[in-house]
Amino acid sequence: MPPLLPRLSLLPRSLLPHHHRPFSTTRASLIAKITIVGRLAAQPELTPTSTGQEVVKYSLGTSYGPPDARQTSWWKVASFVEEGSRRDRLLGLQKGTLVYVEGDASMRSFENREGQKQNSLSIVQQRLEVLKRPTDQSAETAEDS
Repeated sequence: MPPLLPRLSLLPRSLLPHHHRPFSTTRASLIAKITIVGRLAAQPELTPTSTGQEVVKYSLGTSYGPPDARQTSWWKVASFVEEGSRRDRLLGLQKGTLVYVEGDASMRSFENREGQKQNSLSIVQQRLEVLKRPTDQSAETAEDS
């Protein structure tokens, strides 16, 4: 009885299954990416580094869990956006603004003052989108009266 399927070696190469297909077509990277959607803990601040370069630093809060047992994680983010309108827009964001942040993430280990080993996650912003600005309660009450 002849086999129902032709031998694989007789099939054109384009019809052969691709068992060795790479997982990704992009070059491997040593940097981890992170995406966060959260609210600003406070207005972003402009601070100089030890080399004199200016960096915008801010914290984001993300909450999860049921309303009666809500937990919040805090994320520190640094942005090296150059002086100009983009930096001014970032510095003008208010506490509570809902933002979408994409960034490069890296872990570093260090010893604290007590000699205990600790880890820190560093996030450097690459992209920021404002999703929702906080409502100004004082402006709403002034309009109602």
